[in-house]
Amino acid sequence: MNPLEQILQCGQSIWLDSISRNLINSGELQRLVTEDKLRGVTSNPTIFEQAINHGSSYDDALRALLKTDEQQTDKALFEALAVADIRRATDVLRPVYDATQGGDGYVSLEVSPHLAYDTDGTIAEAKRLWDAVQRPNLMIKIPATPAGIPAISQSIAAGVNINVTLMFSLRHYEDVARAYIRGLSGREEASLGKKVSWPVSVASFFVSRVDGIVDPLLEKNESPAALALRGKIAIANAKLAYQRFHEIFHGEDFADLRRKGAKAQRPLWGSTGTKNPAYSDVLYIEQLIGPDTVNTVPPKTLDAFRDHGRVRETLTENIQQAEADIAQLQEFGIDLDAVTEKLQDDGVDAFAASYDKLLAALKTKREEILTNHAA
Repeated sequence: MNPLEQILQCGQSIWLDSISRNLINSGELQRLVTEDKLRGVTSNPTIFEQAINHGSSYDDALRALLKTDEQQTDKALFEALAVADIRRATDVLRPVYDATQGGDGYVSLEVSPHLAYDTDGTIAEAKRLWDAVQRPNLMIKIPATPAGIPAISQSIAAGVNINVTLMFSLRHYEDVARAYIRGLSGREEASLGKKVSWPVSVASFFVSRVDGIVDPLLEKNESPAALALRGKIAIANAKLAYQRFHEIFHGEDFADLRRKGAKAQRPLWGSTGTKNPAYSDVLYIEQLIGPDTVNTVPPKTLDAFRDHGRVRETLTENIQQAEADIAQLQEFGIDLDAVTEKLQDDGVDAFAASYDKLLAALKTKREEILTNHAA
């Protein structure tokens, strides 16, 4: 059996961390859903920047948009292209959404990364994008920054499905889980006793980037004990987050909402492509398999796992060792909290840079199209 099908039997859903017009037009997305049991799609500014700026697949759509209004802003042009892709992708995934009764089949669209520290702006943009796409299997991505946390609660209370992104630490996870529960409670209160339409959320916990920062710090120490921890901290960190997920969503904190029909906020493992060539190219899939979770993977990692992935439930293995590995970092002078805060800040900056690069390229394409049209 295809490992991508096997993993579904373990209760984990595989989502694709990529979207493009070619992926949809070619029928590849439909093939992945049909043959590989793909359960969702995520996007971010970097993914859209690569899709739109490399090649000419969006040029005809740009020409059509500019023909209707040459004065559209670069941001408006991007959103028109992105919304069209997201709508079509959600339509491909809609049978999955229906078959799982809203458990899967989602496609994510991110608010502007320039709003990461603006609560009110994030709330407004999340609602605006939700209304623009008009699909029940859409998720709006909001970062787990201090300003993003109240935006998550208020967006959930307003009935918007949320994919919380850029989480790296147990503190980030705890804040996000509590924000989701507060949002659901607000949703229930606003229903005024009527039947509640519960929104859905996932909590995107980033993995490989942790090893990308921690491994070089361990190598500076040079001791055998420190070097033995390379490639282990990101997985240990995620396993402890999964333990916290169980405590919160399978305990009393969520029991009443669960009885009323609300769904648990599943952990989603993000940044699971292997960046260190010394490690297995499927490391961050094989070591993070467990029920009630999602793993969103880039295309190359998806292909690698289909080819040689091994499936067993690993998320609950060696928890005491994971705790010991995390605790041992202090002996080597590594502050994991400081590392994860920097990773979140760097993640916001990287997405903002991709977003700006995307808009700059659209500006150039706009000028080329309008110049050629005038000629």
